Amino acid sequence: MSERKSHHSDKVKSNLISRLNRIEGQVRGVKGLIERDAYCDDVLNQIASIQSALNGVGKLLLEHHLKSCVLERIQEGDNEVISELLTTVNKLIK
Repeated sequence: MSERKSHHSDKVKSNLISRLNRIEGQVRGVKGLIERDAYCDDVLNQIASIQSALNGVGKLLLEHHLKSCVLERIQEGDNEVISELLTTVNKLIK
């Protein structure tokens, strides 16, 4: 069985990595807030911001997955990709 890989352009990959780097910085910031005993509401607002940013990365990745990997597999007659996609979407929206 061959390993599946994504079909992201360098531009998309760079965008995803930039977003994830910002999120990583936000998470470190939240850790710092907790270490400094910051007001809970401030920490929770930062966590909400991180969750929103992660959702944005997920949406972008899902869009490109649909337009490339999923479309390609359907065109090849592999309808199993639909079940795989539904499972993944259900995990994303929990």
